Amino acid sequence: MHRILTLLIFMVVLSVSAQKETKYTISGYVKDGSNGESLMSSIVYVNEISKGTTTNEYGFYSLQLPPGKYTIKISYVGYTTQLLPVTLDKDTKLNVEMGNSSVLSQEVVVTAERKDANVSSTNIGRQEITMENAKAIPALLGEVDILKTLQLLPGVQAAGEGNSGFYVRGGGPDQNLVLLDEATVYNTGHLFGFFSVFNSDAIKSVTIEKGSMPANYGGRISSVVDVKMKEGNMKKWTAEGGIGIIASRLTVQGPLKKNKCSIMLSGRRTYIDLFTKEILKKVQDGKFAGNSYYFYDINAKINYRFSDKDRIYISGYFGRDVFKFKDPDGQFSLDFPWGNSTVTARWNHVFDEKLFMNTSLVYNDYRFAANIKFLDVKFDVKSSIQQISAKIDYDYSPIIGHLMKFGIHYNHHIFTPYTATGSDGTNSFKNSNANKKYAHETAIYFLDEFDVTKWFRLNIGLRGSMFNLVGPYKKIEFNENGSVKDTIQFALDQVVKTYFGIEPRIGMRFQVAKATSIKAGFHMTKQYVHLVPVSNSTLPTDLWVPSSPNVKPQTGMQYSLGVFQNFKDNMIETSVELYYKDLFNLIENGQSAVGNINYDVEDLYTYGRGRAYGSEFFVKKAKGRWTGWIGYTLAWSTRTFPGIDNGKTFPSKYDRRHDLNVVLMWDISKHWRVSSTFVYASGNTTTLPVAIYYVGGNIHYEWGDRNSWRLPAYHRLDLGVSYMVQKKKWSYDINFSIYNVYNRQNPYFVYLAIKGEPGKGNQQPVLKQSSLFPILPSLTWNFKF
Repeated sequence: MHRILTLLIFMVVLSVSAQKETKYTISGYVKDGSNGESLMSSIVYVNEISKGTTTNEYGFYSLQLPPGKYTIKISYVGYTTQLLPVTLDKDTKLNVEMGNSSVLSQEVVVTAERKDANVSSTNIGRQEITMENAKAIPALLGEVDILKTLQLLPGVQAAGEGNSGFYVRGGGPDQNLVLLDEATVYNTGHLFGFFSVFNSDAIKSVTIEKGSMPANYGGRISSVVDVKMKEGNMKKWTAEGGIGIIASRLTVQGPLKKNKCSIMLSGRRTYIDLFTKEILKKVQDGKFAGNSYYFYDINAKINYRFSDKDRIYISGYFGRDVFKFKDPDGQFSLDFPWGNSTVTARWNHVFDEKLFMNTSLVYNDYRFAANIKFLDVKFDVKSSIQQISAKIDYDYSPIIGHLMKFGIHYNHHIFTPYTATGSDGTNSFKNSNANKKYAHETAIYFLDEFDVTKWFRLNIGLRGSMFNLVGPYKKIEFNENGSVKDTIQFALDQVVKTYFGIEPRIGMRFQVAKATSIKAGFHMTKQYVHLVPVSNSTLPTDLWVPSSPNVKPQTGMQYSLGVFQNFKDNMIETSVELYYKDLFNLIENGQSAVGNINYDVEDLYTYGRGRAYGSEFFVKKAKGRWTGWIGYTLAWSTRTFPGIDNGKTFPSKYDRRHDLNVVLMWDISKHWRVSSTFVYASGNTTTLPVAIYYVGGNIHYEWGDRNSWRLPAYHRLDLGVSYMVQKKKWSYDINFSIYNVYNRQNPYFVYLAIKGEPGKGNQQPVLKQSSLFPILPSLTWNFKF
């Protein structure tokens, strides 16, 4: 291995030092001319040498060329391509504002990259979703959801019927790093997971990495979903929003100082509680008054441009779900709030034409609480996770076709486990092991992407990580009867446990023809924070825990291989990808984590390993009046835990043999668009009894092996029709969609019921199915001015 690394480093040094002649740099920003938003992944191409680069996430690019006359071609899907003649006799700044193309603006595309980027780049397993794409697809109850759009891509599976949670290539939900303007989002769901926390009107772009993860990402072992908020219109004030069946939203953005400073504010709220409030007051003499559920979220962002060299961004998100219930007799009540909040501050600085820096300070917080009352008994449960992060990232372009990235990341974690308090009218209690846990996570990385030859491009990277669990730390050990056995304590900032990780990354592209390439990739990743679902729980009570002396970091290794080919001048894109994943130190509950409130929850875990492998097939039509894609995944995912089924390997809950998604969109005219999605997936795995016994008149179950039974297959057809009106200063569209057109009763879960009467010898077990969503029509009015 060290010989391979030595050879790769030698090639990097050789590629940098090979050119000794005088070179000048042309650099700048590519922006949307209508609003000043940066255009990430724009193509900056030099016609004379048939080479180029792409802009980074802030729209910045840099090219190094010998003196001479050149034609610089700037292109971005949906915008008019610009050809700019340049005489290069000194370092030159060239900022470009792109104009919308009247021809291409009607196209619905999956990515905003160059039209052959899927073939020419080293990226394997990376895909981008534009908001135009997400908004064109039929949505559950009319609520556009970017995470549900991601679920229509191969290798990405829905966590359940109508759920915004997702699994990637056989991994668990906690193994996906979800970022909103660089802030980690620990809970991505509203309405118990049926809608995501992302307001589509406030989002600019979404990228998922599920193949060879670049070295600038870390902390999770399955995938990265990078969500970027809009920056705010630098040119003029605009407003957009929508009114739907369950929620409304409004986004306002504009310049505080034209071409200098802009702001974006966006809000969304459900309103079913407002309609039912007065109704509930009149039901049974107001006994149901006060019962309600609603969620809301707020996005805000401000950015200020000091000069071409310096710019700052400050963005934030705040969202809450609030569920309140009390029974008519007033004996039982439940108050159940939870939600996320994030703040991100970033500073962009250009040192010179070759070196770009971004510095970020990030705060994020997820909190959950449940306040329960039954007669005189009160019970309150709380948990939270907070994270404070600092990052410095550099982009360095030494020569054309060569990009280096390096940086350092730091996270300070504060974990608050289940804090339970209660009383029964005379006595009160509090769990004795509810101490907060503190940790420092640090990573340093370097990646280098360059052309080795005209047909071979390489992306190599290395990430080093370190995780320190520190004091104050208190560990209480218990006897079998629940009494305290011993107490271990660490002082403030005293190191409890340290873990290190070396995470190599590599991606390569072999261009075998103009429109055909073969790609391969490998990455190793470490995960130091873990989500362990509470057994038999359907509420957002999942608990995040740090690595500790007992809980080892999860490790993932993935190998990827793919063939990519485009047809008809890149109108049709196709790919076949194979992957194999080894997962180590996975966590499951050995028993219910709420069985004894005095135990530290990590005492109840069991540890094992996993394996996932499969193939993904993807065909996309990216241009024309008809657009869309077909994605199919054939996959296996297994787990092996010594503490479960005596170490026997079993299918994981994420094991889904077949997964088919068909997405079609047709622009009939400038006013009418129709769309449809069809989803087919093998049923989820579950565990059911294999025998039932009656002993002394009581029922006893003999459970089968873990996940040895599979639910019936899931399939669904959705349809949508949009009527669009575009005027000079305003526009609107009316969207009518039908979810589950043929009313398929898909299984949400199954359970055993006992049919017959006790004592008469006629009782029999009956397997029953619970379904969630029947056929659901929706109507949404969207506007913009």
